[in-house]
Amino acid sequence: MLNITVLNGPNLNLLGVREPEIYGATSLQHIEDLMRMNLKNMCSEKRSGSAVSLAFFQSNREYELIDKIQEMMNKDKQYIIFNPAAFTHTSVAIRDALLATKIPFIEVHLSNVHAREEFRKKSWFSDIAVGTITGLGADGYQLALKYIIDNYDEL
Repeated sequence: MLNITVLNGPNLNLLGVREPEIYGATSLQHIEDLMRMNLKNMCSEKRSGSAVSLAFFQSNREYELIDKIQEMMNKDKQYIIFNPAAFTHTSVAIRDALLATKIPFIEVHLSNVHAREEFRKKSWFSDIAVGTITGLGADGYQLALKYIIDNYDEL
């Protein structure tokens, strides 16, 4: 079974309300609902018989994200879709957890961080991620999910 966990960092619980001109009007719950629906469709089209689970976790607390990453360690077929939000630019501790657990992940950002303030251009995660998706809004999550499902056999 492939276990995909979508991790979301600080303030993403406020999506749809917080600065919609930057982050869009889609709520985190709506993104999760779309991912569940898309996973079901993708699995029925491409992976009939292959089991895939999809879990979601959001926290404003760095240590809770680290604990969640460590919980996945040494379990088969783990993959993370990760929007670290503000921790992108500050959290060496989360980076260390990802390196220690060796769980592959895709880094996702709703806004184009490279077109924003200078401090947002440095990510502690991009160089260790399988890939990054930035600036495509809520669609970035769907693209990450599609990539994982399309490459299931190689994981």
